[in-house]
Parts: sequence; structure tokens; C-alpha cells
Amino acid sequence: MSIRIPFVPLKIRREDALAYHEQGQPGKIEVVPTKMLSSQLDLALAYSPGVAEPCKEIAENPENAYRYTSKGNLVAVISNGTAVLGLGNIGAQASKPVMEGKGVLFKKFAGIDVFDIEIDCSDPQEFIRIVKSLEPTFGGINLEDIKAPECFVIEQELRKQMNIPVMHDDQHGTAIISSAALLNALEIVKKKIDEIKVVVNGAGAAAVACVKLYIELGVKKENIVMNDINGILHVDREDLDDMRRVFATSRPVSNLLEAMKDADMFLGLSVGNVLTPDHLKQMAPDPIIFALANPEPEISYELAIATRPDAIMATGRSDHPNQVNNVLGFPYIFRGAMDVRATEINEAMKLAAVRALAQLTKEPVPESVNKAYNDQALVFGRTYLIPKPLDPRLITTVSPAVAKAAIETGVARLPVADWEVYHQQLEKRVGINQKLMSPIIAQARRQPKRVVFAEADTYKILKAAQILVDEHIAFPILLGDKKKIRQIMEDNYIEIDRCEIIDVTEQPEEKLEAYAQMLYQKRQRKGVTLYDARKMILDRNYYGAMMVHADEADALISGLTKEYARIIRPALQVIGVEPGVNRVAGMYIITNAKGESYFFADTTVNANPTADELVDIIGLTARKVRFFGIEPRMAVLSYSNFGSVAGEQPEKALLAVQKAKQKYPNLIIDGEIQANVALDTQLLQENYPFSDLAESGANTLIFPELTSGNISYKLLQEIGGNEAIGPILMGMKKPVHVLQLGSSIREIVNMVAIAVVEAQH
Repeated sequence: MSIRIPFVPLKIRREDALAYHEQGQPGKIEVVPTKMLSSQLDLALAYSPGVAEPCKEIAENPENAYRYTSKGNLVAVISNGTAVLGLGNIGAQASKPVMEGKGVLFKKFAGIDVFDIEIDCSDPQEFIRIVKSLEPTFGGINLEDIKAPECFVIEQELRKQMNIPVMHDDQHGTAIISSAALLNALEIVKKKIDEIKVVVNGAGAAAVACVKLYIELGVKKENIVMNDINGILHVDREDLDDMRRVFATSRPVSNLLEAMKDADMFLGLSVGNVLTPDHLKQMAPDPIIFALANPEPEISYELAIATRPDAIMATGRSDHPNQVNNVLGFPYIFRGAMDVRATEINEAMKLAAVRALAQLTKEPVPESVNKAYNDQALVFGRTYLIPKPLDPRLITTVSPAVAKAAIETGVARLPVADWEVYHQQLEKRVGINQKLMSPIIAQARRQPKRVVFAEADTYKILKAAQILVDEHIAFPILLGDKKKIRQIMEDNYIEIDRCEIIDVTEQPEEKLEAYAQMLYQKRQRKGVTLYDARKMILDRNYYGAMMVHADEADALISGLTKEYARIIRPALQVIGVEPGVNRVAGMYIITNAKGESYFFADTTVNANPTADELVDIIGLTARKVRFFGIEPRMAVLSYSNFGSVAGEQPEKALLAVQKAKQKYPNLIIDGEIQANVALDTQLLQENYPFSDLAESGANTLIFPELTSGNISYKLLQEIGGNEAIGPILMGMKKPVHVLQLGSSIREIVNMVAIAVVEAQH
């Protein structure tokens, strides 16, 4: 059963937002050393006396700062807090959470490190002086949330005075993304950019930047009419500053309705619901409507399309087609600019980003993106003008385009020698696999499923259930003591309005009997009597498994408070394995600090599998890795490398590899091999160039027995500080996942999202 629900904006509770920023280490970012600091020698190299050597090199040649420090991958996100989101002038210190958030986006999407800097200064010249003094520290400057018109002066002066990339994203981010959408929209409606009439509602930083870039692309200034809170920007107005006066019109229009007559495009960067159907009816055929106010656009998508079915529309919202989202631009623009050590981000680089985004939209969309948005119709057209934010190709498309433009315009100090190598470096820098869960969660939200929790009378499960409801990922079914559940919810301010709560002991006798009879039929030749079945069905794990078996739920989640074996046994007995599968297996996904993800199997189920059983595990694991949109490169591990040491265990691993290659001829797999060698391509190429893994190394590790796999992932998680997703149970007939004892709330949410997508399939 699947239930489609309309988009509802996420309900963000004040308590949750504050807890998110406060719990654990306060804030959202930290500084992590990139070199070993485990010995006296390490400390002496990192600081005194060893640090003097790079200092002298930099003093001799300032460009050496890029060789010996983090400058080349470090951006400052700087604000004075004078125009923060919709909050206005709240001051520098109050803006810090927003600046940290921008830093997180830089890191997540482009692998760029960030220091956020909040400057308590509203005087533009003093602000300029302070930021200019920071140039030795940073490879780029991202200005943020500075009010107009000061932001124009600040950015212009800093670009003149500094020799590193400087960009005010509030201005240019929206301009770049909407320009790409405009180019594609004009191509669809077959209109020429130098002939269209444009109406702009709003005259702030973003609107001015958009108009400037549109003019660069070919829109004629005399064909643009801008409107602000005081009316049309007309040459007769005396209240216009120098920046806005440039765009004042002499046309005889006195209001927005008159301006819209025969307009080909409307750009809104103002407030919600200022457009009416009458405004749209004035526009030319095939109008382009970019209503970008958030959270409410200038006119709702539904009303606009109902009024003008011939319109092409974009908004700033994710629940409608053509979302204009700045994250499509700034991470990748800075990435390309900094990789060639550009002295600025010039107009050519912005235009290169525009055209790269426009062109990428016309390329075939990867299946991983289709899956993430549950939309097989992502094809260039009226409802797909610009790429989706989760498209993994953005970094390898936009960044090289920006870098090339920097080189061609003479502002690059480090030209790219090999573009193919650069492409590979971009993928590795961001960790193309680091977006594993984002597409899964996005796909789950498109078609939520019913997920039954067998341990609902715990805080973590109930808090996870609240998140699942709020984020529209799943419909939780809570098993447990109703009174206890409601008390936990009350004590912890947990609001779950749409969850079914089931106390198994209070279920109708006929329901329990029906489930007992089904269990008895399944297990009567396995030593289970009807009396036993009636007792067993009162166990919430058996009851939850029976709900899934009877199609009254789509997935089962348990294991937070009980040992693995006590959970998996009921699931195997009631739900069973899928047809053609001989055994189930468990997998963990381990993601390191670089954003690189590795798949570990089997880590939870099979104690000492035979070679044939390892082949089964290999098949299940390969299929599950592909479920995440990644092609597996598998290493069957041992303490030996290709026969270097004899023994029963290496021989088993070798035999499993040979049989797996016969059964799965297209699978990249090799072994027996030691774990470090499987991951180190230099070692492989120097010593084992014949290996199937020599070119790219392994991303999927098959352990020879349960002990080594289980110990490995737990050590990496606890000592290595890596993030673990799992355990993912593979081979069940229907989705069942057994949580790790003591899983975090986010880990529970991730496992449910995986279960929901499995149920969709």
C-alpha cells in the first residue's frame, strides 16, 4: 500500500531548532586537524621549530601559502547582520547561525572549508577595511546578508582592492540560477532574448543583480520595468539612489498592472501574493513567470498555471517545478575559481556558470536523480528548466566551466594542466558518494509508507517518529504501552498527531487469534504449537512482523533496546527471505570525514560462511550497493594478498571470488586481499597491477567471517569517528531492519528512509 500526500511545509518547532544547534558540541561546524599529531615529532613539525620552514618559504614567495596552508580551500562567509533572511537587521552576533549554515552548504556540496566571520560594523568603509585585512588568511570571500545599498559599494570596493574571489551571493546567486532558467525558458517558447519585455517586482540586491546579468545576456535595458515598494522605478521619481536610477524607465507606466501589459517575463523578488490573475492576463503569449519570494511566491503556482496554462513558471520552493535555489551556484562557482587561484569572480565566470547550468539541464538525467525525486519525466522542458540540487554532476559541470572562464579571461594564476584529472579530483574532493542519504530521503518523501516500530515506548523512537511525520518520510505505527508512550511524548514535548498507537495486550481477541493462527500455520512443523503461537504473538516483534506479513504495515523497525538475534528471529520466522535467496546478510555503510563511503558485509548475520555462502553474500551486497546508485567495486578480504600466505581462510576467500566471477561476470571483484591494499590504489598498481581493483580501489568490502566484519565497523565508528548507517538487512521478503543497540535518532530516521524506499520497490 502506498499513500501519496500533498506537499506541506516542514513544521519547524522552536525547541527542535534550538536543540539541534545546542546539543553535543554547540553550533554546526568545527576545525579538524588534517595531519597526524600523535608524537613529539608531529608536534615539532606542526609547530615550533618545524613550522618556521613553511613560514620562510611563504615570506620569500606569498604564493607558497597555497602550498603549505589551507588558504586554497578556505572561504570566509562574512556578514554584519544587517539583512538576515527575513529577520532584517538583527546584528552581527545574531547572524552567526546563518553564517555557520552557509558554511555547512559549502562543505557538503563542494568540499570547501569555511570560517564564518561576523563583523559588528555598519559603516561600509570600515567594513571594507576590515575584510580587506583578512586577505592573507582566505582563498575566497563570500559576503552574506548585508543590506542594500551598502552591499553594492562593499562588494565593488572589495573586488577592486582584493586579489582573491569575492562574491555577494545574495546578489549574484539568484541572478546566475534564474538566468540559466531564463535562457532555457526562452528556448522552449522560441523567443529572442533581445526582444522580450521584462517586468521586475522588487529592487533589492538580488533584483538589481538579476537585471544586470539579464542585460549581459542580451535583454535590452529599455525593455525592463522595475517596481519597488514605492512604485515603478521611473525617471520622474526623486527618491531613487544611483544604483536604482540606472534602471528607471521613461515609459508611460504608473503601476504594476500597466507594466505587465504584453510583458514576456515577470521576475518577482519581493513579497508573497502581490500578483493577481488580472496581472497575468495582461502578459504576452507563453509568459515566463519567475515568482521567487519565499516561502510564499508572488502568486501561487496553482493559480498561475490555472490562469495562464501557457505559462512557464519557476519559484523558490522545492514542492513545485523549477526551483531557483542558490545552492546550484555558489559552492561550485567558488570551487572552480579557487582551484585555478582566480583573482576575482568576473562577469565571464558568472556567465560561464549560467551556460553550464543551462546546458546540464538538457543532458540525460541520471537514474539516481530520477529516483531521488521519484520523477521519471525529468526531461528538458517547461517543468525542468534547471538541474535539481541533488544532481551529482553539478560540481563536475559548473566548477570546470568557471575555471575555464577564469583562465580564458586572464584572472587565473594556476591553469588546469589536465581537465580529466581535474574532473576526477572534483569527484574525490566532495566525495561523490557522500550524498547517499539525501536522495534516499528525498525519494522516501515522495511516497511514504507505513512503518511499524516494535519499541515505541522509548524516547528515541518517538522523537524519530515525530521527525518522520514532520518530514513526510513515513507513517509510523507505534507498538507499546499507550500510557507510557503518551507520558514520554508529554514529558519531551513530542507532537505526533497522525500516528497509530497499538498496545498489543489490548488488541481484540479475534485479531490476536487470527495472527496466532497464521503464525501457527507457518511454524507448526518447526515445533510451534497453537498454544506457543498465542503466547508468541503477544511479543511486539512477532506482532509487528505479522503486521508486515499481513500487509497491514510496509516495513518493520526494531532492535534499539534488544539484542540482534532476538529481533531477527521473529522476522525470519514470520516474513522470511525473498524468493531465490538462500540466506540473509547484514551490511553497514561507513562514511569518513572526507565524505567517502564504503560498504561492509557481512557484519551482523553469518558467523562463518562457506565459500558458496560468501557468494550469496556478495550477490546480495552488490544489489544493495546499486540500490544507493553506486557501482560496487568489491574486495573479498583476508590476511593474504593473492596467495602470499597459505591457509584455510585465504583459500575460502579465493574460491568465493572465483565462483562470484562466474556467477556475476560483470561484477568488479577481486581477492583474497588485505584491507589496506584493497583501498590503496598506489600499492595495488605498484605490486598487483593485474588486479581488477588496481585502477580505482575497492568501495565494498566482503569480510570472510562475522567477527572481523563486526569488529571492524565498530572500531571505525567509535575510534575513527566515522559515520555508520546500518545495519541494513539484505535478502528479506519485505523490509525489516534491526537497529544497532543504542542507535541515535538520526540513525533511526535514516534506516526508516531506506526501508520506505525498499517498500516502494
